[in-house]
Amino acid sequence: MKSFACGDVVPGCTASWVSSTDDEILVLVAQHASAAHGIETVTPELVESITDRIVSV
Repeated sequence: MKSFACGDVVPGCTASWVSSTDDEILVLVAQHASAAHGIETVTPELVESITDRIVSV
């Protein structure tokens, strides 16, 4: 299993996810980024920031 906490990239955000793969987490985080943070374009740099902080649980 994999885990990611949005607060690791966006200070103060309490959203977090646990999923089977990095790709599943990236889909969920992209949806959250749009709905909660108004981010419409997920840049390669943002993807790298997220994947660098995904941990195995």
